[in-house]
Amino acid sequence: MKLARRVFPHPYLSALLLLVWCLLNNSFSLNTLVFGFILSIVTPSATANSWPDRPRLKRPVLVVEYMVVVIWDIIVANVIVAGLILFRRTDSLRPNWVSIPLDLRTPEAITILAGTITLTPGTVSADVSCDGHALLVHCLNAEDTDAVRDEIKDRYERRLKEIFE
Repeated sequence: MKLARRVFPHPYLSALLLLVWCLLNNSFSLNTLVFGFILSIVTPSATANSWPDRPRLKRPVLVVEYMVVVIWDIIVANVIVAGLILFRRTDSLRPNWVSIPLDLRTPEAITILAGTITLTPGTVSADVSCDGHALLVHCLNAEDTDAVRDEIKDRYERRLKEIFE
């Protein structure tokens, strides 16, 4: 077990690196897989000292569900933002700042939440409070800031809390 932990100090990162390497090369040939496998061992091993506290996933199976929700929301938000840009006058938009109180405590989960919000068109994470208990989000069109806050907490934060905490 110790050898496996030394070879794969971050197994999820290793799997992700291998997948990204194959996608970047746009092929699944033997050479691509072998070199990707080498990268997926060397890179996490070389950077293991920089990760003193490894993030713990309480329910890693839920990561797939979270990714499906995020991809779906990105597709829907693209259509909505395109409609806003093409068919609405600029002065009719209601840009707003929304402060989202966070129940999440792990830095990895907060980072993923902020990244998810920024990836979704029409929203951008602007700041995290010093104590990590609030996230400031700018929305392109948010007439009801409470509804935006509640949607982010329900769709993303709740799932991340199940995954990490």
